[in-house]
Amino acid sequence: MKLTAVPRVSTITKEDFLEHYFKPQKPVVIERAIENWPAFEKWNLDYIREIAGDKVVPLYDDRPVSHKDGFNEPHAQMKMSEYIDLLKAEPTKYRIFLWNVLKEVPQLQQDYQFPDFGLKLKKKLPMLFFGGRESYTFMHYDIDMSNIFHFHFEGKKECILFAPSETKYLYKVPNSLIAHESIDFSDPDLEKWPALRHASGFKAELNHGEVLYMPEGYWHYMKYKTPGFSMSLRSWPKNPINFAEGLYNVFVMRNFDVLMRKIRGQKWIDGKNKRAIERTTKLAAK
Repeated sequence: MKLTAVPRVSTITKEDFLEHYFKPQKPVVIERAIENWPAFEKWNLDYIREIAGDKVVPLYDDRPVSHKDGFNEPHAQMKMSEYIDLLKAEPTKYRIFLWNVLKEVPQLQQDYQFPDFGLKLKKKLPMLFFGGRESYTFMHYDIDMSNIFHFHFEGKKECILFAPSETKYLYKVPNSLIAHESIDFSDPDLEKWPALRHASGFKAELNHGEVLYMPEGYWHYMKYKTPGFSMSLRSWPKNPINFAEGLYNVFVMRNFDVLMRKIRGQKWIDGKNKRAIERTTKLAAK
């Protein structure tokens, strides 16, 4: 794969962000956008344990998708205090994703503001994501095709991004939002997955307090280099085609996939993975 560093800026004005990154749909890391937030000083694993330790949280790992799993169904649950103790004690595959801050711990709202990057943010949908050292997400893109601002806290996180134009090289699984789950995007086997040789993307390492802007529909793979967590704020896609695709994903594709899992079981999952390889091989050859 051909990966170039995501551009980095210390700070940025709304006008410059819109002109140089949003309009051309290019990612950027903003290093000092939230130093005025209370969260910049307060948010670490110990603080989350103190303020939300009794909350029962959904956990996910990197096991392959099974027809028995519901859409985004967690693999396990435990109290946040127990989970953070686990993160600190040893490497773990368990992650938390799409944890709604407003719903679960309203007190955390006092620690951040909605920044003005020139885009209207979904103020009811700030989400937290947690992971242990070496845990990762599969390469995927978000169901609603939103523009995403990803704020990282504590430790380091590796991010690999691809624009939607690179989809034909990424072994996308049909009727899904993910690439083939067998691919390790941090160290891919290019003999086994040769189409990836043609893919051009971006790579960034996020540190505490930094913000990664991911344009609408961008593929992303996240790997925690140390235990840590992030918060995402979202803005609806501005491209009408992407907006329509987001609606299709939410109301049609997701429900169709759930139905086919019930009807065909694991054969549906296995067939999709096979078609991912066949389609990508054919498209990459053109």
